[in-house]
Amino acid sequence: MTDAEWEIIEPMLPSPQWMGRPEKHGRPAVIDAILYVVRTGCPWRYLSVDFPPWQTVYAHFTRLNNRGVTEWILTELHEEVRLARGRQPEPTAGIIDSQSIKGSDTVPRDSRGYDAGKKINGRKRLIVTDTLGLLVTVWVLAASWQDRDGAKGALLATCAATPIRHVFADTGFAGRLVDWARDLLRTTVEIVREPADQRGFVVHPRRWVGERTLAWITAHRRLARDYETYPAHPRP
Repeated sequence: MTDAEWEIIEPMLPSPQWMGRPEKHGRPAVIDAILYVVRTGCPWRYLSVDFPPWQTVYAHFTRLNNRGVTEWILTELHEEVRLARGRQPEPTAGIIDSQSIKGSDTVPRDSRGYDAGKKINGRKRLIVTDTLGLLVTVWVLAASWQDRDGAKGALLATCAATPIRHVFADTGFAGRLVDWARDLLRTTVEIVREPADQRGFVVHPRRWVGERTLAWITAHRRLARDYETYPAHPRP
């Protein structure tokens, strides 16, 4: 991270313990190591010797996630980006999309499945973004789940945590999900269909935002394939 980035992140981190042994490794180095693992895709044990020991880095990573610090940092940064773009701090509209990713041999059988359409054995990510493409919700399931069925969990989580009540989606989410979201969540799922006269590749309104976010996610090698034992871990 740059010094300017660290000035933004530092106030959001928990204060060091006021009792016990002082922290041996600087926090900027620990955060840099976490970002290095996510970006490069290396296992924790293969972390470069230029960083603190992998056990220390992993312990900090687990502690931050368990305390909800990571989610809080992302929420704060998203609000700052939206305000800088002239938007309200919280979104009221979003885009939902899905992505099936291959699972390695470390992904257990009970949390993986086969996506017959994409011909992928692994897990499926369902994401909800705001209209800028910033992540709001990530829902991880076996790849065998149909989009319209798996989307219920993602929409429930989005509805509980945000004021989003209008969601754009592709035709994979059409059908009973639209009625379910309207009746139970008071949320409108608007299906953005392909033009009848479409020939070749065409960028579809709204839908391209979610597809771009999935491309951003898979640019990080650790997220381009699923290596994690627990479904909660491969979340961006």
